[in-house]
Amino acid sequence: MTPSPVLLHHLLASHAQSDRPALIDGDRQLDYRAMHEGVMRFACALAAAGLQRGERVAIFLPRGIEECLAIFATSRAMGVFVPINALLRGQQISHIVADCGARIVITNRKLSPMVAECLEGISDAQVLLVEDMAEVEAHDVLPEAGIGEDLAAILYTSGSTGRPKGVMLSHRNLLAGTRIVRTYLGITPAERILSVLPLSFDYGLNQLLTAVEQGALIVILTFRFGDDIVRALRDHRITALAGVPTIWAILTKAAPLLPKTDLPHLRYITNSGGAVPSQIVTNLRKALPHTDVFLMYGLTEAFRSTFLSPEELDRRPTSIGKAIPETEIFVVKEDGSRAKPGEPGILVHRGPTVSLGYWNRPEETAKVLKQNPLRPKDLGGDIVCFSGDLAVEDEDGFFSFIGRNDAMIKSSGYRISPSEVEEAVMATGRFRQVAVIGLPDEFAGQKVHAVAIPLEPGVETAPILQAVSASLATYMVPRDLEIVDALPVTPNGKVDYRELVRERTSNG
Repeated sequence: MTPSPVLLHHLLASHAQSDRPALIDGDRQLDYRAMHEGVMRFACALAAAGLQRGERVAIFLPRGIEECLAIFATSRAMGVFVPINALLRGQQISHIVADCGARIVITNRKLSPMVAECLEGISDAQVLLVEDMAEVEAHDVLPEAGIGEDLAAILYTSGSTGRPKGVMLSHRNLLAGTRIVRTYLGITPAERILSVLPLSFDYGLNQLLTAVEQGALIVILTFRFGDDIVRALRDHRITALAGVPTIWAILTKAAPLLPKTDLPHLRYITNSGGAVPSQIVTNLRKALPHTDVFLMYGLTEAFRSTFLSPEELDRRPTSIGKAIPETEIFVVKEDGSRAKPGEPGILVHRGPTVSLGYWNRPEETAKVLKQNPLRPKDLGGDIVCFSGDLAVEDEDGFFSFIGRNDAMIKSSGYRISPSEVEEAVMATGRFRQVAVIGLPDEFAGQKVHAVAIPLEPGVETAPILQAVSASLATYMVPRDLEIVDALPVTPNGKVDYRELVRERTSNG
């Protein structure tokens, strides 16, 4: 009987002798035996470089086979992996490497000149090239130590203002997230998962881990157009796809191949990283009539909190669902008491995926990870994660997202949810994507401002705002509807709301 995994790399070790396909990256493919051998080569290279237990390893690589190997190799060598999104540059890379005190930076020969420039003044960081690591002789005599509570990874949140914070995740956190998601999505060894999200994003990383746990296949895709995704779904007979709202907007609005392509193998799609407008969900279900749609909610500090079962979509199209397995979710009011059904408050997460907090930021950690207000210490109380998101629970225990507590627009004394306004503007059927922000206003404090990408050129905004006013309270109707060709996004593919505000306020 195979023992239960305790450390991250144990997920792979159980498939070390399997010839099942593990990774496809363009024209390259590895089975699990070759993947395990590659991981051991990389791990031996890290050990030869003097990596000690608990030291951080920054991984700056394009999405691909080598990045996957480096993650598992760092765990096998008893290090802490810190994946850096390959879209980042300059000061962003320097900050992450310096902030986490990375002992080693793994990159490739092509990126090494830029990495070297970023590391100027960071004397403690040693660079290892994957081309050299692949030549190291693999041997399975590396000492192994550690328990599930040890730090396994640091994932940096992508903020556009201020410096990113590193969220600390233990081996136990990552294994729990893997086990939980595999359970409610019913992931099996037969799964063929298309990976389009960065592994520096907990959502993207979880896809890799759930696939490896089951001995399933991951197909790594870097795409430019929506039809690139459709072709990959078709040609690789993909059964599972995870995305963020921008992915679904691209597929439903800018992928002409989708309605023409039969995808009988696509068993499910999942969304996280923001709410998907109801119209886009409708369009996805129409284009993929045999595919289950799972809407999910989570945050890096606690990984995943809720999911909505596909059978609930028609009854609760705007809900984020119920708690994931092994987890308790509840809403807390400002006075610390539990909110009653229908009462808004901060969504709180309790369970095995609650992170260890922010790297080297105890004060900011204390704002997010707090004593459970419903379970005093003397009654075995635990630490829970305060999401900072406003939510409401209904009588049946389903939750609905209202908005970020710090992103709510406050206009003329009213608190306005950007997502609710976005939903109303999208419902006009004239736009591919909409983002709503609050801008400074001399009289109201903030004014509601919508920024939208139209489906067709020449959109007249006045009639649209008039139509929106029929479904929204007067104070919620955008003062302005700005037409743009594209919206700024974070490295993880989410709309960058802070950048939208900054662009419109930096010039006064």
